[in-house]
Amino acid sequence: MPQFTIETTYRLPVYRHRTYEANTLDQACQLAIEDDDWSNEKSDTDSSGETYVSGAWPGIDAAYAGSALPIPSRFTGTIQRKADHFEMLLGVLKILAHVEDLAAADLPLWLPKAQSAIAKAEAILAGKPDPEGEPAGITGRVHMLMQLEEARVRADIASIIEIDPAPRLTEDAVTDADIHAACVAVAASTNLSEEQGAAQFRAALAAIREAERRLGISA
Repeated sequence: MPQFTIETTYRLPVYRHRTYEANTLDQACQLAIEDDDWSNEKSDTDSSGETYVSGAWPGIDAAYAGSALPIPSRFTGTIQRKADHFEMLLGVLKILAHVEDLAAADLPLWLPKAQSAIAKAEAILAGKPDPEGEPAGITGRVHMLMQLEEARVRADIASIIEIDPAPRLTEDAVTDADIHAACVAVAASTNLSEEQGAAQFRAALAAIREAERRLGISA
């Protein structure tokens, strides 16, 4: 029977009480955030977070000794699942918020994506597995979800940047290398049953993020 090394983690809140002199609450909060003196810190053991899986490797005592295994979403912790899903929800919302820019023929494509994103969000809040199942592996330059074609991702990037009310880069700034890195990442974390268009959209968002990271552009 195979054996696995699993790293689990829980977050323990550490806090302090300190008085700050300021004109407003906003200024006091800013002073507290910038204060790096934690000499009087206390641990709140009664409010520790949930236990979640933070790493997995094949074999015995194999932590950080080789390639880590992809962790099924439901074991990564509620906070991380919410963070990972936020960008997908935002992307679908931005598309539907600019519905006047979409052709009528596009609506049947995007409404199911919105419904799928809502279903996944509800599963996260309920502490259940993702509706579409667990992540699948990747393969080559064509990323077989159904087919995640980098050329189609390139086309989606143009559409996303075009409707962005405050774009931070141009379509040409996203290189083929950005798109390839994004496709590999999305294919590694997307189940084969996920609809092709939704995967392409996620890859386009990830490629834009990769280009912004490479170019040092902050949100």
